[in-house]
Amino acid sequence: MLEPYVQRRILLGKDLVVLYEAVQQFVVAEDASGQLIGCGALHVMWEDLGEIRTLIVADEWLHHGVGSAIVEGLENNARALGLSRLFCLTFEVEFFTRRGFAEIGEAVVDPDVYSQLVRSPDEGIAEFLDLAHVKPNTLGNTRMLKTL
Repeated sequence: MLEPYVQRRILLGKDLVVLYEAVQQFVVAEDASGQLIGCGALHVMWEDLGEIRTLIVADEWLHHGVGSAIVEGLENNARALGLSRLFCLTFEVEFFTRRGFAEIGEAVVDPDVYSQLVRSPDEGIAEFLDLAHVKPNTLGNTRMLKTL
């Protein structure tokens, strides 16, 4: 399901091992026959902060509430984990704006937290921090944040 979006440069590609390592982070949507029609992942970044990653809805299921249901499920999971903020890096600004996300600027965590996050090898955290080495991969994307 991911590969067509990678080919269209909507999502970054991920090695299969990375997907297996994150399988517990995913919420999936299926149609009545059990066919996978959407997915999304919640990645914990800090004690109060998570990221919505790899949100995909099959083209034929767009505008049928699948994406909204996945985001709602991820938000519920975030609340259950005690997170109070969710980040996303997206081309779908209107979709996320309708769900309470807003564009963010540079300083979204205090300096002490930044000094810890910058040590992470995770590319998603580098995207959140807007580090220079990930900018070529994120051109055109918008960094957004929601307070739960």
